[in-house]
Amino acid sequence: MRLAFFSRKAGKALKKKGQTLVTAESCTGGWVAQAVTSVAGSSDWFERGYVTYSNAAKREALGVSKETLSRYGAVSETTAREMARGALKRGRGTIALAITGIAGPGGGAPGKPVGTVCFAWARGRKIRSETKRFRGGRSRVRRQSVVRALRGVLRWL
Repeated sequence: MRLAFFSRKAGKALKKKGQTLVTAESCTGGWVAQAVTSVAGSSDWFERGYVTYSNAAKREALGVSKETLSRYGAVSETTAREMARGALKRGRGTIALAITGIAGPGGGAPGKPVGTVCFAWARGRKIRSETKRFRGGRSRVRRQSVVRALRGVLRWL
């Protein structure tokens, strides 16, 4: 229910402000795009979504630099920020969100345990980012990430 609630709420806010959303997702695999397009009328405020699971996809589709990925890794606020900027530049939306993280059960490392998720939101030249650590299994980490991303859109608006 929370997911549907935040999808509808974000859609209403975006439409009211005349904004359109573009998404750049990695660990959520397009779940934000699926959640928002499940809302009737979402074509009024959802422009497109990028699923860039691999580093190559992040570079090719969103323009994330090879240096950023080498220096900071795929799971970093720097990468999330470049993903959001790339989505905003390549898409035709007015606000972008990006998610990259480690949903598990494997893939964690010292300093970046399973459940580490980095987010970024971009609008015009402004951008903000944050890192969260979620508990639970893969599905729970991903679901919490989608909700957090949509809540971030609401905060931004």
